[in-house]
Amino acid sequence: MFIKHSRLDRFILALNSTFLILAVLMVVLPLIYVVIASFMDPSVLLNHGLSFNISDWSLEGYKKILSNPAMIRGFGNAVFYASAFAILTVMVSICAGYALSDERLKGRSFFMTLFLITMFFGGGLVPTYLLVKNLGLLNTVWAVIIPGAVNIWNIILSRTFFKGVPKELREAANVDGASEMKIFLSVVLPLSKPIIFVLALYAFVGQWNSYFDAMIYLDNPSLHPLQLVLRSILIQNQVDPSMISDQLAMAEMKKLSEIIKYAAIVVSSLPLLIMYPFFQKYFEKGVMVGSLK
Repeated sequence: MFIKHSRLDRFILALNSTFLILAVLMVVLPLIYVVIASFMDPSVLLNHGLSFNISDWSLEGYKKILSNPAMIRGFGNAVFYASAFAILTVMVSICAGYALSDERLKGRSFFMTLFLITMFFGGGLVPTYLLVKNLGLLNTVWAVIIPGAVNIWNIILSRTFFKGVPKELREAANVDGASEMKIFLSVVLPLSKPIIFVLALYAFVGQWNSYFDAMIYLDNPSLHPLQLVLRSILIQNQVDPSMISDQLAMAEMKKLSEIIKYAAIVVSSLPLLIMYPFFQKYFEKGVMVGSLK
């Protein structure tokens, strides 16, 4: 069916399209620049900028990254931290959200009020550090995983999702003699894939991009995630000497450090790019939890 738009409608549509195109370009162009720059020869990149001539391209940056033990170890640590954090966060959020969605829970409003208070008031960095220290978690993997696993916003999203699950399903299972745990595992949980995958994606991405907790709580370099290694390269403009042979002059070292920066950004983004297509079919439904119908 053809819809005839007025002149004002056409102007607004054109304006929206322009803004959307500009927004896409602002996101896509830097990504394209980083990807191409990661394959560039260091000398060509610094002296002439980007080049689409294949002869000016090089895999030197990726070779240095993949041959560096600190980068490989940091990548493995980051995958473990993000995966474990996502699993723990989803478990806590789903269980707490399911309990708070049940009107039969005594003190539900009280618990929800306590949770909401923590969203606006926190102890701060020093008390949190002392708590982690007194619990004996310093310089362990759990110092990165446990403290942030309870996310109140995720619990609220889970509670809102479970409120949308038809009560008739629970009542029917209850009539058949199913216990509360059986109802949760066999009836409710299979219907919760959208919220589970969205919470897992949020938690994984948040932990994957985080470096501050690891910087505060982890002194052992063997426990450092990839983000701390990248911080040394990108912010402090330092490159691990093991990534560069002793024969290279300081100028060559600077050139190579530039190409390693771009290659490191691409490598660190790969897990997120690989994950998103598998989560996409659940993402739209999950992020709309709590919206008006």
